[in-house]
Amino acid sequence: MCFYLQVLKRPFIRIFAAFAAVVAVLIGICSLKSDASILNDTIRVAIFKNAAAVTVEGEGLLAAGDGGVPVRFETPASVRQVGENLVLDGIEQKKLVFASAGILLINGRAYRGKVEIISTDKGLLAVNELQLEDYLKGVINSEISSAWPVEVVKAQAVIARTYAVNRKIARMNAPYHLEATVMDQVYGGYATEDSGSQRAVDDTAGEVLTFDGAVIQAFYHSSCGGRTESSENVWGMKIPYLEGVDCKYCFQNRSVSWEMRIKLKETADKLRQAGMKVANILDIKAGDTDSRGRLANVILVTSQGEKSVKAVFLRKALGYGELKSTNFTVTVADEEAQFSGVGNGHGVGLCQWGARDMAAYGSGYREILSHYYPGTTLQKLHETGSPGIPNAPVGF
Repeated sequence: MCFYLQVLKRPFIRIFAAFAAVVAVLIGICSLKSDASILNDTIRVAIFKNAAAVTVEGEGLLAAGDGGVPVRFETPASVRQVGENLVLDGIEQKKLVFASAGILLINGRAYRGKVEIISTDKGLLAVNELQLEDYLKGVINSEISSAWPVEVVKAQAVIARTYAVNRKIARMNAPYHLEATVMDQVYGGYATEDSGSQRAVDDTAGEVLTFDGAVIQAFYHSSCGGRTESSENVWGMKIPYLEGVDCKYCFQNRSVSWEMRIKLKETADKLRQAGMKVANILDIKAGDTDSRGRLANVILVTSQGEKSVKAVFLRKALGYGELKSTNFTVTVADEEAQFSGVGNGHGVGLCQWGARDMAAYGSGYREILSHYYPGTTLQKLHETGSPGIPNAPVGF
């Protein structure tokens, strides 16, 4: 059994001082007020959303409830939702913050830092707050492999840091800055750290990409299939450093080419689930291509006539992991569509497999970053000016 406050007879003064210090830390975490400087060294990541329950374990586990008041509880701590409140050992709270002397285990996964649990209308939200540089160590092996050439791992560290800081600026008043999934950057926590990720983060400590003094939107993707995409074609926003570049390297990735088969009926069902009104689909034809050679739209031949749908919307409806890019051809036979394409991801910004092979052929991380984000500058975070960055839509 673990209690936040253990009453010991001696030495009382020392215990009280230690207790007061811990309470002060937890109260600071609980208040979560925006500081005038939004470029401090912590980041908030949503690690679980819409959860029915959250279990928390850790050495010397501590907790604070509403107003930073210490909470006593048994370990492992099991938090569930009742109405709009959280319940821990029968006591209701609006939110809970947990800290540990070491690593936290949240639903069995290991994380550094602290975790805040919040009740939402869809379930429990668990937010991991930790040092930015520690967060990056948990991103590297979730996005690429630290066994790749060291220069591409360093490039990944820089763009992951840049992306995180940019999102923190854009979402400074939100409950969290980033999701731990492909909706932002995949973050696996402490278990994915290793010496390779540690080295890449340390070797590039505090480095971010900027354009005109502002921290950039450092989008990236798995493979582009020969040319990276323009942000304007994906999100309708023309960004000078994201207009697309040629990439001759990623074709050495054997998985750059892909195929997808899906019944026309299932295609129609998925489009309807995504909010599109569409009749029964009889055929699918390629539409126009955009400025970078990818499909801008496809034509659905339906029982009620032809209907155009944007290729980026089709990807979202069918699943980003299934229709891997908008660089595809499509044929229909026996009421089934076959998509054949190259590339994986939205195609904007750095191509991870292309960067990998640039590093393998001798390019340093600065050269890699300059290639995929032309016109940008590599700076230390403390050297950047006041950002003022638009919040671009996210798509993959």
